Amino acid sequence: MSKRSAFSVVGIFESPQLLMNAIPGIKAKVTARLEAYTPYPIEGIDRLLGLRKSPIGGMVLVMGIIGAIAGLSFELWTSGVDYPLRTAGKPYFSWEAFIPVMFEVTVLFATFTAGLGMLLLLNRLPLFRHPMLRSKALPLVTRDKFALAVEAGAGELDPEAVAKMLQESGAESVEVIEMPAPAGPLSPVFFFNAFAALAVSCVLAGLLTYWATKLFPILPPMVHMLDQPRLDPQRADSFFTDGFGMRMPVPETVTHDSVPYTIRSQDYAGSLVNPMPRSESVLHRGRQAYTNYCAVCHGVLGNGSPSLTAAYGAKPANLVSQKFIDLPDGKIYHVIMAGKNAMPSYAADIVESDRWAAIHYVRVLQRAMNAKDEDIPK
Repeated sequence: MSKRSAFSVVGIFESPQLLMNAIPGIKAKVTARLEAYTPYPIEGIDRLLGLRKSPIGGMVLVMGIIGAIAGLSFELWTSGVDYPLRTAGKPYFSWEAFIPVMFEVTVLFATFTAGLGMLLLLNRLPLFRHPMLRSKALPLVTRDKFALAVEAGAGELDPEAVAKMLQESGAESVEVIEMPAPAGPLSPVFFFNAFAALAVSCVLAGLLTYWATKLFPILPPMVHMLDQPRLDPQRADSFFTDGFGMRMPVPETVTHDSVPYTIRSQDYAGSLVNPMPRSESVLHRGRQAYTNYCAVCHGVLGNGSPSLTAAYGAKPANLVSQKFIDLPDGKIYHVIMAGKNAMPSYAADIVESDRWAAIHYVRVLQRAMNAKDEDIPK
């Protein structure tokens, strides 16, 4: 056997004390890497072998901190920017309420880092190609024996000399582990089998979940949300004296951060100025608001031709007539806020910016339906 054909020389020891006593002497005589295999952890053996401290703790700490920051950032953005929601008068960025989710995301990041980092980075799985796995000493180590391996690594290894040193240090038997054959490229059959196994696993998991919910529909925690105690809309309730379950808001109450509309007459609303610029994005927004709330009665062109049947009865205003062309933006805004005749108030349905944008779009309809010769491009 050539010096380059051996991956390691493994010595089997009867007790952990014999193994610990042998390590300093072997380490002083060879420059190769030492590795110990024991059926249970032995305190201090990593320091004797000169092994570096496992980086898994630092990896878990860093990813746990990243998880906490990621969870906090996501909640701050969700509740304060994307969908601002104020609860019980608290500020949008109430970090105290975010702690449970932050904790869960921290644990999620740390757990995945510990598991995947150990398996994929440190143990280098799933390639089961470590030569020790084919050693005769491995079954002994998993029961009651202790092994010390002198590995060749990138240098040269004299199996006979190392074996003699191990025997002189108290090893009861010695085994030479051959260098494994170079790993070749993965075959297409391997990828096919892997994807096939994954597909079969997904199908089986889906079928099992489907039939489990079918056969045991009320088994906790698979309890339908429809079965929970609640009060459906429009249902009676004996708790209140009027018998109604749905409650009207307290009179004169307003939502948080809203400014009450105090103008009572359309004449006083004429002084209101449209704060929205007449830009393409604003007109697009106004068209969307007009289509959603106004077109059903006033018509797509704003000429008062509704898409409703004759059973509607009311006569919507012609918004492109000269009367409304001369009407200031503030008075049209007042009608949206307070309503007029059969038209109800849309103050609670349309946000302020969309109201003004819709007025801009009405002006576009008026210009389009009353176009002049000078409007035609030359």
